[in-house]
Amino acid sequence: MKNALRPGVNLVRRWLRDLLPHDDTDVKNQQLQRIIVNQYLDQKNRGVVPYRSIRESGFRVYSEFEEDGIILYILSMIGFGTRRVVEIGCGFGKECMATNLILNHGFEGFLFDGSAENVKKANEFFAGKRDCHLHAPTVTQAWITAESVNDLLVESGCAGEVDVLSIDIDGNDYWVWKAIEAINPRLIVFETHDIIPQTESLTIPYTPDFYAWDKPGHEVDFRGVSLLAIKKLCAARGYRLIGSHQYGFNAFFLRNDEGLDWFPEVSIGEVHDNPHTRRGQKTRWPLVKDMPWVEV
Repeated sequence: MKNALRPGVNLVRRWLRDLLPHDDTDVKNQQLQRIIVNQYLDQKNRGVVPYRSIRESGFRVYSEFEEDGIILYILSMIGFGTRRVVEIGCGFGKECMATNLILNHGFEGFLFDGSAENVKKANEFFAGKRDCHLHAPTVTQAWITAESVNDLLVESGCAGEVDVLSIDIDGNDYWVWKAIEAINPRLIVFETHDIIPQTESLTIPYTPDFYAWDKPGHEVDFRGVSLLAIKKLCAARGYRLIGSHQYGFNAFFLRNDEGLDWFPEVSIGEVHDNPHTRRGQKTRWPLVKDMPWVEV
């Protein structure tokens, strides 16, 4: 009798499996993050600063480290604006700064990457997400240079004010940000090269085709920009350093007309005060300090 019933039991199980919603982690993330946002709004309304440092708010959903939580905290306290996010150097989409905002907070995304394979994977990833069926992010394959970046931003449709800009291209980050005029971000996340000491305002010399990852050995560390250099450029453009993630190289800058009561400027020393940065400056920086860096 037991064996005779087995096909029917399996049929019912398959029917129930197809009838019930598939496990969708983004649904759970959306619900949990709505609760988190509401808690921040309550604290804001009561005049409470939730954390001593933005890194305490961090958690990871789609970001490589805990930037998703930090970005959500900052935007919750300063208010969501255009709900547009731009990421230059998005990788394959599944692991980048913009994805949590796109999938779980209804942001319009404008993503760029130099790798055709990364862009293909990113489009496939977002195509498989229910929250992108009606409006997927714009993912553009292009080698970003100081000369091309503004045209690419305009052509993608994101000119004007955006809530978040992330730049992580392991090379001409300084020169690309210096060239950007087409968008006006409120919050910026930069990957900086934290092996460079806090007293050094350095970046690589500008060459449009710069690529770090084909260099031999320690020469791969000749790339990017120091935190002091990007801090000086941001200050000239009306932004202040408000902190970083726990490892000290992904730094957050807020426009000076935003969130002054919640996010005061912090020092480079505070950002670099972590084991990862101290180790890199001790062991890796001496190997590349004499390479042809440009002081800015």
